Amino acid sequence: MSTLPTNNPDWGFFGTIRHHADSAAAWGLAMPAIQAATGCPDAAVRDFLDSTCGRHFADDVANGLFAGQPLATATEAAVARWMGWRISRNTSRDTGIPHGRPYLTGFVTHFEIQADVA
Repeated sequence: MSTLPTNNPDWGFFGTIRHHADSAAAWGLAMPAIQAATGCPDAAVRDFLDSTCGRHFADDVANGLFAGQPLATATEAAVARWMGWRISRNTSRDTGIPHGRPYLTGFVTHFEIQADVA
């Protein structure tokens, strides 16, 4: 697994988490954790983290930090939570991501597909 640098240092995960933790350290934890959980390629994980979804993921990591968790624990907890959520029928209709897939896998795969069709 490789850790690609962000293409969006001002927004997405990187720009959002900087208000709560060291962005580079948080990025270095989030990229491999998401890759391991989803099995998706590094470019797809990077595109997910650089998106609005990445901003929401950073908010979830920040919630763990506010609760007193260390950065690594907060990151792993966010990954586990997003893997536990499932794509709803409404989200499936809106995005084309299959209903019932883990939320994190579904959205990272969505960004992988978007890159392929671009």
